[in-house]
Amino acid sequence: MKTQKLGRGLDALLGEIDEAYENEGSHRDEILTLSLKEIRANPFQPRKAFDEASLLELAESIKKDGLIQPIVVSEDIDGYILIAGERRYRASKLAKLKEIRAIVLNSDEDKMRQYALIENIQREELNSIELAEAYSELIKLHEITHEELATIIHKSRTHITNTLRLLQLSSRTQKALLDKKITAGHAKILVGLSDKDQQIIVNSIIGQKLSVREVEAIIKSMKNTTVPTPKKVEQPLFDFASIKNKLDNFGIKVKSNKKTLTLEFNSQEDIEKFMSHIHS
Repeated sequence: MKTQKLGRGLDALLGEIDEAYENEGSHRDEILTLSLKEIRANPFQPRKAFDEASLLELAESIKKDGLIQPIVVSEDIDGYILIAGERRYRASKLAKLKEIRAIVLNSDEDKMRQYALIENIQREELNSIELAEAYSELIKLHEITHEELATIIHKSRTHITNTLRLLQLSSRTQKALLDKKITAGHAKILVGLSDKDQQIIVNSIIGQKLSVREVEAIIKSMKNTTVPTPKKVEQPLFDFASIKNKLDNFGIKVKSNKKTLTLEFNSQEDIEKFMSHIHS
């Protein structure tokens, strides 16, 4: 079934998790205490990197004060699938808790994918590349423009477009960004360069601690430097007509093109005869 465009689409989904949290004390939402073993991670989670130190800090907080905000799950055949609250889920496991409070919502695969994307965008928990991939997926799912997505998630169209452009970077440059060897500011100005030029500049950023402004100056200099096209050297043309006629008179086979003259001899006698004409 095709995802609806806007209408009962992305704009409506944006408020559903927040609404569930707001109503968690009412009778409208079912809040259960579930075994962590019954819950599996959302397969559509866009966030791949989780800061271990931050998770340990959250785990200590949960141990001390308990889980303030429940996670959101969807019931599955053999348990529950996590929809929102991946950090709380992971931290609770690190805290060695056996159970966790959860709001249970009905959800299909499309919704789970979108809930995970939206929650991470709203909470600003994605790195630059993950955020670009999340924007790209939402645009494809809902068949919307950069402008429409910007309006829905309250970001500027320029921010959406510039973030999406990071997906054009080479895999090595993206890795440097994910590893925090370069900043998002550095990465954005590398878009459009060849993979080779990207790597040269990334190495320079890392080795020389270059600022974004310094990198901009380097790239501007590169673009303004034009390599002169080497002039084609005209090959000389030779007129072999007169010498060819003379050699033909001596009975010597001659082949010629623009630059070469080739003599063919049938015997040693022909060679000696030719040499005698040269020395005469």
